[in-house]
Amino acid sequence: MTGGDREERGGRARPAGLSGLIGLLRPRAGAGQIAGGLLCLLLGFAIAVQVQSTKRDTTFATARQDELAGILADLGQRSERLRTDLRDLEATRARLERDAEGGTALEDARERTATYGILAGTLPAEGPGIEMLIGDPGGRVKAINLLDALQELRDAGAEVVQVDDVRVGVDTYFLDGRDGVRADGRLLAAPYRFLAIGDAHTMTTALNIPGGLVRTLRGAGAAVLITPRAKVTVGAVRSP
Repeated sequence: MTGGDREERGGRARPAGLSGLIGLLRPRAGAGQIAGGLLCLLLGFAIAVQVQSTKRDTTFATARQDELAGILADLGQRSERLRTDLRDLEATRARLERDAEGGTALEDARERTATYGILAGTLPAEGPGIEMLIGDPGGRVKAINLLDALQELRDAGAEVVQVDDVRVGVDTYFLDGRDGVRADGRLLAAPYRFLAIGDAHTMTTALNIPGGLVRTLRGAGAAVLITPRAKVTVGAVRSP
């Protein structure tokens, strides 16, 4: 081949060495490259999501000083309101507890006062018990017999006792007089009427034991009638 032929062919086609180099540089989409590309795409998406999350989590870190001051002031006000509400609730609870304790103490005091008043004879009373009538047609019932009746009732658990219109107290006494028997200085009249609050069965049994009060009174010519009652009202009271 002559030099003219090479020049003519050089004008119509590229040299073989340059064509080979261009072929090597042309990209070829193989399976590995596709997989690598997808992996890079997924990694980039994950990084973008993480960046956005980090931006949201670091809002306070990126906030200006005046914004942080406002946020802290708002949190402080909320905290103070909560503390105030808590103090109010605790004060209310304490007041309710005091009221409950005070009410309970007052109720206990009232109950004790009522109990002491009944026992002392300064307050009327009512409850289950008995009524005992002692008739004395022959006038043979003496002060000692009525004192024995009172003592038997007390021993049998009588809590409140009234004889005729006299409220019995711890210092009640009976005396024989020319006009009859007196209780605490007040004249009694037959039939002598005892009202006693307590267990009716126990008192009735105690009064009727062999050789006891009922037998003694009947032996002296007196008539004795004992009636259990579901409600006995003792209205007589003693002076404080």
